[in-house]
Formats: sequence, structure tokens, C-alpha cells
Amino acid sequence: MTRQRVPLLASLVVLLAAACTTDHDGATPAPPTTTASSASVAATGPATTPPATAGPSVTRPAAPGDWHVTYGWAVPTAPARVSHTVRLPLTPPPGEPLPVLVEVRVGDHPDEDFSRITFAFRGPIPGYEVAYVARVEQDGSGDPVDLPGTAFLALRFNPAQAHDGAGRNTASTPPRTIGFPTLRGWAPAGDFEGYLSFGLGLSRGGLPVRLGESTRPDGTHVVSVDVRRS
Repeated sequence: MTRQRVPLLASLVVLLAAACTTDHDGATPAPPTTTASSASVAATGPATTPPATAGPSVTRPAAPGDWHVTYGWAVPTAPARVSHTVRLPLTPPPGEPLPVLVEVRVGDHPDEDFSRITFAFRGPIPGYEVAYVARVEQDGSGDPVDLPGTAFLALRFNPAQAHDGAGRNTASTPPRTIGFPTLRGWAPAGDFEGYLSFGLGLSRGGLPVRLGESTRPDGTHVVSVDVRRS
């Protein structure tokens, strides 16, 4: 009896061990698998850079020395005005609070059929106007300004001055008699309370005029007045 019990117990142990290796439906469980979704792949992929959009265009100021026309060839029977905003300090420093005239030049350009007179200013560029007049008068007194020729242009800058804080003249100037074919001479006509005036004497009336501006490398602003030679 004792010898028969040992094989029976061994058989029971083998059957129990086999049962522990299977699940409830008799199938061997497969190892778990992980499937990444397309959304997670897109989220972890490289970011997409949106296309660049152009910013607002920027207009750059003219480079120093660039000359440009502010009034094309025409006959200014009424005042031709060019405006500039000049911002003055509430408490101006002593000496020169306004644009200051530092030089007047003249030049003849026969190949291009015009003669030129220029006015150079230190500081901001002032506004200005030019017109044909029956005669050029001195600011304040109204006295006629002596000019060569038979026709006259009145030129005025504002705000501007041609003197320093001590009242001394600030501009270097050429002789007043020019003697070009049509531009015959020039003369000052006033420098008072921010108005700076000049007269130009011409050989005849009805000549077209052109105005222009440029800036020198040292920052000096230049206004040019061109008169046709023929």
C-alpha cells in the first residue's frame, strides 16, 4: 500500500503544474503590444515653420549728397512753396536756435542750360518759397532792393537766420553781381524774426525755375535755385 501512494502523488504534482501554465480559456496569453497613434507621432515630430510674411515697407531717407527736385521746371508766377517741419526746443539754447545760413554759392551749367544759386544751412532745413515779383522789397521797410536785370525773383526761407547770437553774419557769400546769361545778380532782402529773404535779378521775365535739395556729408543742408539760361 505504501509503495503505490508515491507514484500517485507525483502524478498529481505534474497535473497541477501543467494547469498553472494556461489561462482560463486554455490559450497562452500573448505579450502586450503598444501601437503609437498617428496623432502622437505628429505631436512628437518636428515642428512646422509657417511661411515668413513680409513686414511693412520702410522708406529710407536720401543718402547724404543725394540731390532731388522739390519744384520742377516751371514759371512761378504765384509763390512756389516747399514746406519742412522744424522742431524747435521750448527753451532754445543760446546762439542759434534756428537753421543758420552758412554759405551762398553760384554756378553756371551751360551744357545743361541752367545757372544755379545755392543756400547752405547748418541745422534742420527750413521751408522756402520763390515767386516772380514786380520788384524785391526789403523786409520791414519796404524799400526796393537794388538788383541787376529787368525781372526779379523773391526767395524767402522760414524759419531761418543768417546771424549768430551776437548779431554777426554767419554766411560766406559770392559777389552780388553774377553776370550769367540770365541769372544776373542776387542780394539779401531781410533777416528778421525767423524770416530770411533774398532777391534774384534776371535778364528777362518768364524764365522757368527749378528748386532742389541735397545734404552734404557734414550734414549741411543745401537748397538750390536753378534758372534757365535760354
